[in-house]
Amino acid sequence: MILLTEAVTEDSVLNSILDEEVAEAINDPSIISEWWSDTYPQIISFAVQVILAAVTLFIGIKLIKLLLRLIGRSFERGNVDKGVSTFLSSLIKYVLYFVLIMLILSGFGVATSSVVAILGSAGLTLGLGLQGSLSNFAGGVLILVLKPFAVGDYIQTCSEEGTVEEITIFYTHLLTIDNKRVVIPNGTLSNSNITNYSRMETRRVDLKIGISYDSDLRLAKSILGRIAQEHEMVLKDQDITVAVSALEDSSVTVELRVWVLNENFWTVKWGLLEKIKLAFDEEGITIPYPHMTVEMMREDGQKSNIV
Repeated sequence: MILLTEAVTEDSVLNSILDEEVAEAINDPSIISEWWSDTYPQIISFAVQVILAAVTLFIGIKLIKLLLRLIGRSFERGNVDKGVSTFLSSLIKYVLYFVLIMLILSGFGVATSSVVAILGSAGLTLGLGLQGSLSNFAGGVLILVLKPFAVGDYIQTCSEEGTVEEITIFYTHLLTIDNKRVVIPNGTLSNSNITNYSRMETRRVDLKIGISYDSDLRLAKSILGRIAQEHEMVLKDQDITVAVSALEDSSVTVELRVWVLNENFWTVKWGLLEKIKLAFDEEGITIPYPHMTVEMMREDGQKSNIV
């Protein structure tokens, strides 16, 4: 009861004070004019700061975009690797926007040193929580420094393969053969095994063909050598190898090895396989394949075979 009485008393006192101030302002209008004369310059000053900040932001964004275009053109004239130029352009963009924000805050009287200190402490906290992102950033730096691949290369990782389209600060973008876009974190990519199929100018095509033990082995090897020599995309200044590589349970494995330009790999491989099959059919060389023979007993006791 005592607490309720004290609260009511305090509210009454505050209301009486406000009523007195309102009454005084009504009786003496000079008080309002004095308040307005003191507040008006502050409002004008704040409005000017807001307008200057908006103008600075607008001009700053335009200048940053112009500067990024100039940097991109300089990278093109200097034949800088596309992955490196993309990575550096992204990094420079973030730094320039950070400087622009600091410039706008300083216009409002905010101490940039304090902001940097706060961002430093917040960055440490975020760094502990965003270790994956920092790992991706470090992986992107390693990829650009060590250059295991570049934009346009066809690579294979432990789980994906495709053509490298873009290398950003945190991710690498691949385009698969069936036109799917795969985004791989740089941290994962820098710590995995990578096969780069585009780095070397030439590539070897290895074909293993199984023939039956009854087929003419010398004839089969001669056909393989002739087909390889006749193919226009096979490099004739490199070794063409035809050899028996294994004696399997039901076939003799003959291996053909030829060298081709990297961009002709699949064309040569598919073309050779087709020509080999047609030539073997013409010469009566059998390529074994799994088959099953089923014996059925007829009512008369005779056996019949179904292959």
